[in-house]
Amino acid sequence: MKTSRLGAWVLFATALLLVVAWPPDEGRSLIVKGVNWIVDPSDTLPILPPQLGFGLSDDPQAVEIRDDLVRRYDQAYRTDSLTRQRLLLKVAEDPLDRTTERQLLLIIGVVVAFAVWRRGARE
Repeated sequence: MKTSRLGAWVLFATALLLVVAWPPDEGRSLIVKGVNWIVDPSDTLPILPPQLGFGLSDDPQAVEIRDDLVRRYDQAYRTDSLTRQRLLLKVAEDPLDRTTERQLLLIIGVVVAFAVWRRGARE
């Protein structure tokens, strides 16, 4: 079977999408890491710190440090809607469960490959 030039490019682009969107066992996919980096390449946006654990809430210095981080985050969050979106995208995770996301990506790959194969068979 001979694939057209367009079909080859479609297969290449789909394979590239599958690779960058494939979620690893731990952490974020390459595409999500890219989005995280694009919205804050210089790492200047604050992130919302986690709640203090047991025992740390009794430490006034730890509470003060966390409160300062929360104040910086809230101040940036109130700036404008673009900054709000950047704050959310900086800590974004993969949108679906890893197994579901992998299954959907495989379905996309199979459907595109089948469509390119059928189109090439007609030509």
